[in-house]
Amino acid sequence: MALLSKKDTSLILDPLADNNPITIQVLGICSALAITAELKASIVMAVSVMFVLGMGNVVISLMRNIIPSKIRIIVQLVVVAALVIMVDQVLKAFAYELSKTLSVFVGLIITNCIIMGRFEAFALANGPWRSFLDGIGNAAGYGLILVVIGFFRELLGSGTLLGFKVLGDPIEKTGLYSIGYENNGFMLLSPMALIVVGLIIWVQRSRNKALIEEN
Repeated sequence: MALLSKKDTSLILDPLADNNPITIQVLGICSALAITAELKASIVMAVSVMFVLGMGNVVISLMRNIIPSKIRIIVQLVVVAALVIMVDQVLKAFAYELSKTLSVFVGLIITNCIIMGRFEAFALANGPWRSFLDGIGNAAGYGLILVVIGFFRELLGSGTLLGFKVLGDPIEKTGLYSIGYENNGFMLLSPMALIVVGLIIWVQRSRNKALIEEN
């Protein structure tokens, strides 16, 4: 028997494109604007959300039959807060400089509407395994957009990727800078992140006729 059925596979693949949390559901936009000026920060945030959402979905699913409906939101917040604290402590222990860069944004994972939305819409109504796949899929879709935005913002805004100079040295005028290329400082500002998100949404919807028909 296959480990993943067709329905299980769709839980992972659909959020990567046709049901992406950011470009289709328009959720989690704040972090896409705030922390994507550097590719490294985008990757770390993506991995952090994947851990929190994947594990959080499993915990909520396991508890779904014993959580009183009147306090389910409080329980969900406690679960996600505990997982976020774990992520924050790991970052401070092993990547302190990066944890300072992300600072308050790691804590804001607690209020990320993608996470609370998946708890409510899926984990409370499905078993642990499918909830885990749903969490990983949605986090991967969210992380994919963050990485794409971070890639272009750092490359065009700073001329680097993961801190490495890939377009040359702007001071010594090597590489592209030797022919007059200049970094676009606007790419490091939050409004440019919104523009990049808009371009991704435009490209995605122009390639998917079903999405165009729905709108």
